[in-house]
Parts: sequence; structure tokens; C-alpha cells
Amino acid sequence: MNAKTKYRDLAFEKNLSIFCQPWWLDAVCGERNWDVVILEEPDGIVAALPYYVTKKYGLACFLQPPLTQSLGPWIASSQSKYAKQLSRQKKLMGLLIENLPPYDYFCQNFHYSITNWLPFYWKEFSQQSRYTYVLDDLSALDRIWDGFQAKARTDIRKAQKTLKVRSDFTIDIFLDLHKLTFTRQNLNLPYSQNLVRRIDAACEKNDARKIFYAVDNCGQIYAAVYIIWDKSSAYYLMSGSHPDFRRSGATSLLLWEAIKFSSTVTEVFDFEGSMLEPIERFVRGFGAKQVAYSRISRMNKRTKLLYSIREFVKASKNIIQ
Repeated sequence: MNAKTKYRDLAFEKNLSIFCQPWWLDAVCGERNWDVVILEEPDGIVAALPYYVTKKYGLACFLQPPLTQSLGPWIASSQSKYAKQLSRQKKLMGLLIENLPPYDYFCQNFHYSITNWLPFYWKEFSQQSRYTYVLDDLSALDRIWDGFQAKARTDIRKAQKTLKVRSDFTIDIFLDLHKLTFTRQNLNLPYSQNLVRRIDAACEKNDARKIFYAVDNCGQIYAAVYIIWDKSSAYYLMSGSHPDFRRSGATSLLLWEAIKFSSTVTEVFDFEGSMLEPIERFVRGFGAKQVAYSRISRMNKRTKLLYSIREFVKASKNIIQ
């Protein structure tokens, strides 16, 4: 059995995050465009690090796949003393790094549960803190509702008076709304529609997604919210809204419905955050806890030189202008 075959068995057995599941990586990367480093001991696999392989400007890059919140190393749990756990993490993470094939640039988002990135620092990786927002206990919906800011509750009540929530439209209907969100900002969709369709087909096959639509009595769709989940968490993956109905409260209503549904299938709701201030402000209104996660990256010497040259050329152009 090769490493990927063994990893497929591990991911199923250990209920790894949806973003680390082989079927997810097949959908977002292409089956041939991702690989994994695994470490084995007599009792089985003790560590794994999946990675997405792509080429940029002729460089071998191991990047974060599109629409994938987190990857990073998996280390088998241990009941030993804390100091021994850290020592073991250092050893295993170090070996994972050493067993990666040659690359020019590495960049991954680690799940927020991975708080120890020191072994990567010691191997000359850099870290950048990023943020998501999480409802970490879906068992008490009344408490969650009380934690919403007043505006979020008002928007939901307003939308409930005129809109119904449905989940019986096709992925193409969702894509039409999703594209409108970017068109309104004079932006192109940052990934292909076929990628979204592949993700949707894979999630539907694995019973791991639901799309919520807000619809009025005339059949007009105001907004849509797309969530995915695994046994530990649900994730607010994508959304879309009609620009004529942005003040309707439809998206807030759909998120509340998504949170209530998520409480029946998993434990946590992850809004996936945003570093964009308007989006962060909207998400914060749902009373979720801000949680930091790490973006880990490393360039080899050749890539650093090329990057420095590119930045110098850009700066020179700005000076000339």
C-alpha cells in the first residue's frame, strides 16, 4: 500500500476534518495533484501531512487548496505527560518536514487546534496569525440566540415575516447567486464554477453539505448559504445574495437556520472568519468567539531571490511613476 492509500484508510478511521479527507482533496485539488507524507510505527500511522502540489511561474508550490480552510499536520493523540507530548510533536513534525519532497514554496493554513508550530519555526518556516469565528457548543441554541447582537436578531425576525427557507434548488441556482456577490463588487469569481460543482458532488455523495435558500411568496430567491460539516464542526463555506435584497435580512435568517441544522449533525459552527473588515463585522454579530489560526509558509533560497527581484521591479516602477 502506498502512502495515499494508507492515508485514505486513516482519514476514515480517525474522522479527520472534512478538509483533510481524501475525497475532499480529490475534489478541490484533483486526484493526482495532492499527496501526503505519513510516519509509521509498529502500531500504525502516528503522523501525516497532506499537501496540494501545483506549479506557479515554473516553481513547485505546495499551497492551500481553494475553498479549503485548513490542512496541516495530524499527530496521533497521546496520553503521556505534557512535556513528553511536546517532545513527541517536535520529533514527528520535524520528520514530516524532512520527508516532504523538494519544493520552492510551501504555504498552508493550520487548523486552530494546532497551537504548536515551533517545530516548523525551527525549520525556518514563517507564521502569520489569521482569525475565524466559532460557536463552540451547539447544544444550547437558546444561549446562542441570546448571544447574537441586537441587529442580527432584528434582521432575522424581519426576514421571517416575508421569507421561507428552502433547500430544494440545484447547485447552478446557487452559483448564479454566488456570482452576483462578486459581480456587485466588480470582481470575478475567484475559482471556477466546475470546482464548486465538483465539491458539491463530492459533499452530496458523502452526506456533508446543505444549501439554504431564502425565498419570498412569489418564488424570488433573495440569498443562499452553503455549509459543509464533519463529525466535529460545520463550516460556512460560501454564500450569495441578490443585490436588490441586501437589506432584507435574508442572509442572517439563513445563517440562523444553518446553525440550528448544524446542531443536529455536529458540535461546532465555524463561520470561517474573514480578514476583511465588513465581513468580520457581520460575522461578529452572531456572538461567535474569535479564534486565531496559523498560516505557515517557507520559501527556498532561489524563490526568495526571485521574489526579492520581483518586489524590487514593482517598487522601481512605482518610483518612476
